[in-house]
Amino acid sequence: MSAEQSPTSLPFDAARIAKAVRQRLQSLQRSGITSIRSPNASQTDLSSLQNQLANMEQNRLPTASRSKNEVLCEDERVKAEDHVGEVAPKQIPPASVPTPSLTLNISRETAVMPSKKQSELDIVCQEVANCTACTELASTRAHTVFGVGNPNARLVFYGEAPGAEEDKQGEPFVGRAGKLLNKIIEAMGLTRDEIYILNTIKCRPPGNRNPTPDEQQNCADFLKRQLEIIQPEYIVCLGAIASHSFLECKTPIGKMRGQFFDKNGIKVLCTFHPAYLLRDPRRKRDVWDDIQFLMKDMGLTVPKNSEGVT
Repeated sequence: MSAEQSPTSLPFDAARIAKAVRQRLQSLQRSGITSIRSPNASQTDLSSLQNQLANMEQNRLPTASRSKNEVLCEDERVKAEDHVGEVAPKQIPPASVPTPSLTLNISRETAVMPSKKQSELDIVCQEVANCTACTELASTRAHTVFGVGNPNARLVFYGEAPGAEEDKQGEPFVGRAGKLLNKIIEAMGLTRDEIYILNTIKCRPPGNRNPTPDEQQNCADFLKRQLEIIQPEYIVCLGAIASHSFLECKTPIGKMRGQFFDKNGIKVLCTFHPAYLLRDPRRKRDVWDDIQFLMKDMGLTVPKNSEGVT
């Protein structure tokens, strides 16, 4: 932008900007974020915000445009030629452009601009949604279940396969086992927005059967690319299927607990799956012991009690 151009002299297409912001909000929702905080500390629901932005697009709000003068450079001199019979529109500062009852008052820290990692994850997510490598899974699924959470997470929870509720919502660990996992995460002093959650495969096997080796192999590249983008320090494999698939071994899960394995520079901890804990609550204490082992290595404060977890 030259010195002669002021910010207010540039085109301002509110409908176009609203569409771009709405698309970014959809991306944030896929990553598990449901609201954003404005400078006055109030919370704004993303779904409500998207509806208002869609309204802005439909209403085709006025556009403050530049003059149609063409700026030509010749012999390092600038010449402007006015179009005959055309009057340059009055410049309207962005603040004076009428809008619906919506104010995008978002601080720099919570600006809805896509991070490089999230943009890269969105590309892989779209490829997953279009995947038909597993004929049976592609024909029976309601949604693919890519993964959710913070693209900059230090910690990833890695499960085996989506269940019925996950297939319905397109998000991992949202059923009964997911609620127990939430309690474990909260007991760590974290939230789902701070970690990342994914599965061995991205589609629900019919009848909640175990994923086959071929199905796991078909999803292996998606998983590899996700982890290369996120670059976590730690991965917690939940259950035998996830542990055996990720570490390429057949060691009983009970013998893999309480220690770290190295996988491409990532510290991998194996423990029981939350669904198994629902069937055998006595194992909750074992899982909490594993989580405390993890927290100490991560430098997190271990709480004195673990209400709801053990």
